[in-house]
Amino acid sequence: MKQLQDRIRAEGRVLPGNIIKVDGFLNHRVDTALMRDMAKEFKSRFDLTGLTAVLTVEASGIALATLCAEEFGVPLVFAKKAKSDNIEGGLYKSDIYSYTYKKQVTLIVASQWLSASDKVFIVDDFLANGEALRGLVEIVEAAGAELLGIGVAIEKGFQSGGQRLRDAGVHLESLAIIERADENGVVFRGE
Repeated sequence: MKQLQDRIRAEGRVLPGNIIKVDGFLNHRVDTALMRDMAKEFKSRFDLTGLTAVLTVEASGIALATLCAEEFGVPLVFAKKAKSDNIEGGLYKSDIYSYTYKKQVTLIVASQWLSASDKVFIVDDFLANGEALRGLVEIVEAAGAELLGIGVAIEKGFQSGGQRLRDAGVHLESLAIIERADENGVVFRGE
């Protein structure tokens, strides 16, 4: 998606360790018009017939997933990273390693919000090693729900997460795939 690539080039920064900083428009301060355009782009790339829920993980994926859920006319469900007292009943859980926080995290979704009758579209802001998305796929499978696909804003194509998901047969679309990121900027797939 050229619009997203242009924003990454204009406003993004590459930090040491190949960290792509896009918090000025994607995951701290949010450009809702850009998010809406991204949701429309996902809608054009997937067959979302029968979709019943958009699923993401807290916290930075929530903004994009919310606009996707609104665009698609379905509820948003997000996996929590810690159990709180207001979650009752059965739980779907998946243990992942968070590279952002450098620790093991358990993703949790209350079983009342996902079931075998659901058709789910997963949305996230970033894909690198794919741990968060792997965990969400495990939760969809544990619920017996059908996964219609995964939409990601930015994928680090030089890391293995996206390829692992595609090799597993998941329909994954990333709106911007970065092949290289360094002090000279970013290079997108296909350039």
